Amino acid sequence: MKTSNFTFSNISEFHDHFNLGKPENPLFSVVHNELEEDEQASCETYTFDGPIVLNCQFYTISFKNIIAGELIYGRTKYDCTNGTLLFTAPNQTLSFKEMVFSSESYHIALHKDYIRSSDIYNKIKKYNFFNYNVNEALHLSPKEEQIIKSIFENIKVEYHNNQDEFSKEIIISQLDTLLKYADRFYKRQFINRTDDNKILITRFKDVLNAYFEQNLFAKEGIPTVDWMAAQLQVSHRYMSDTIKAETGKTAIDQINLFIVEEAKSMLLNPNASISETAYKLGFEYPQYFTRVFKKKVGMSPKAYIKEHSLN
Repeated sequence: MKTSNFTFSNISEFHDHFNLGKPENPLFSVVHNELEEDEQASCETYTFDGPIVLNCQFYTISFKNIIAGELIYGRTKYDCTNGTLLFTAPNQTLSFKEMVFSSESYHIALHKDYIRSSDIYNKIKKYNFFNYNVNEALHLSPKEEQIIKSIFENIKVEYHNNQDEFSKEIIISQLDTLLKYADRFYKRQFINRTDDNKILITRFKDVLNAYFEQNLFAKEGIPTVDWMAAQLQVSHRYMSDTIKAETGKTAIDQINLFIVEEAKSMLLNPNASISETAYKLGFEYPQYFTRVFKKKVGMSPKAYIKEHSLN
């Protein structure tokens, strides 16, 4: 059977492909699928044949009652039972084969730009369940299911409400609550899990986050692939092959993507210049920073600042 691969660069593409209608906001959407009673009488499940591989350049949060099938996140096969909550981060791969799930499901698609100016932007990167180090989906108890469903419903109501100056703040507040409950439930489920269970891609990101938080980009420059491998105590080749296999991108690409994402936030600070941002991120020459940024984002830092100053 031939594998179908799909990459979605934005939420509108995702909606178009799955016939979900136009999203209310190009940077955020929530979808609730539920069969009517007369439909359920003849068809109580949705079946998704495969194998299918999805790669979305935005965060996703999904709740489904998975009945059967094979689900793989990164290179890890998930064990699936009823009441499954799934999380993916941008540019991560989710593949599934012969999936069967119940008539009701919720799906949230969330672009980084929707939350970039909010506190949740930094929080979301620290939740382990958005990374490959969690080797199992989150399986909810009936009580936990009701809590999660009620939050999804609150988000859905606000999403479909007439948009006003409070809409985004209310949605982000509900998202924050959803993620906090998910963190609690995961810790309940994986209470005995240790850091040794983290796979290499998550450890790689942990090293980059620590390097950035210690201001080492400005002091030491952009870390090399050899240096990163030494921190992870693996060979250069092993690290590079593993990252390429799990993300479809090279280690250098992952470093540059990390830098660009941090640069986006720094550039929106009205007191920061493009040159200052470049130096803080380890670039000796601002021109090189501009080339890297434009290659990854599709526009120059100056154009990016101008575009977001108008929103």
